Amino acid sequence: MHRLGQQARQASARMAIASASAKAQALHTLAGLLRQHTDALQTENARDIERARAAGLAEPMIDRLLLTPKVLETAAQGCEQLAAMPDPIGEITGMRQRPSGIRVGQMRVPLGVFGMIYESRPNVTIEAASLAIKSGNACILRGGSEAITSNQALAALVRQALAAAGLPEDGVQLVPTTDRAAVGQLIAMPEFVDVIIPRGGRGLIERISSEARVPVIKHLDGICHTYVDEPCDIEQALTVADNAKTQKYSPCNATETLLVARGVAAQFLPRMAAIYAAKGVQMRVTDEAAPLVQTAGADITAATEDDWSSEYLAPIISIKIVAGLDEAIAHINRYGSGHTDAILTTSHPHAQRFLREVDSASVMVNASTRFADGFEYGLGAEIGISTDKFHARGPVGVEGLTSLKYIVLGEGHIRQ
Repeated sequence: MHRLGQQARQASARMAIASASAKAQALHTLAGLLRQHTDALQTENARDIERARAAGLAEPMIDRLLLTPKVLETAAQGCEQLAAMPDPIGEITGMRQRPSGIRVGQMRVPLGVFGMIYESRPNVTIEAASLAIKSGNACILRGGSEAITSNQALAALVRQALAAAGLPEDGVQLVPTTDRAAVGQLIAMPEFVDVIIPRGGRGLIERISSEARVPVIKHLDGICHTYVDEPCDIEQALTVADNAKTQKYSPCNATETLLVARGVAAQFLPRMAAIYAAKGVQMRVTDEAAPLVQTAGADITAATEDDWSSEYLAPIISIKIVAGLDEAIAHINRYGSGHTDAILTTSHPHAQRFLREVDSASVMVNASTRFADGFEYGLGAEIGISTDKFHARGPVGVEGLTSLKYIVLGEGHIRQ
């Protein structure tokens, strides 16, 4: 780990001064390699899947491991999207002249070296690598043991792309061991690592946050809410609430709690329950909601206090009827994780209050929570979704991996 740290620090100096064209070349090359090697990558990925199933890994976690052609194509498109974006490094903003005559502004610069610790999803290897390249940083990646074969295959393509563009291969390094002790070393090397970004379950995040000797950008639980307001477009609400839960169960931006205004519950909930039941979604409901979700084939249980704080990552949703907007906002701010929350409404004042008062990294009006994603936001890719309130919040793209330094321009000025 000490050697990886030294190599990353040395590479970071070259990455920081890399030209926009060299970084774009590396990203385009990486996109091409991902497409060219799709079959081979799936073969490597199948080894991880086989081991995971043999070890009894839960299906939602298996789903996160899959490198399907669609997943790989999305990663390739993310690289191309990043390549096409303006290079933020060296950008100067806010120049203003002071009474003394000096001009003061800020320049955007890379953070230096970031360490990324993540579980399951091997596509994160490409997201992290591509963002490191675009932002002029070096990175050390430590993926989960369950995806080691896939991650090694992907990292080899990244190094190939860096070399082809004349950039240091050590700009992106994958920790070659699955030994947990490597994580302890990575988060305790402030001389080599400027920031740590953990992406995974609460246990991982809490361990990293408590033990790290370098700053941490945290990605905590995705306890996301969809609130069906009164008034709302019932047809639209049915479509969006369905998508927010069932489009994919395993991501952190899938809705886990559905809140429904009492005034529309009788119209909305029976039809919504039928849709969920048809898709095998278990509904954990309050006593008031229970009579409205009784439908053929429905799997219904009583909601407990723990359900409001649960991230299921599975075909399970908790459902609660609330008096209206005030109670919905209060519930979300009490039980939510500050990740993503949505209101479905036709009331502009209600929408504006929800946007202002819900304290989350992403707040949405009449849209599925599944849109909380760096690619969907036009960031090209994301390093994670930060639930912190400083520096980077929400999907962390290129700008989240940079900092600002003050620059001062003078013409021989001296302080009087």
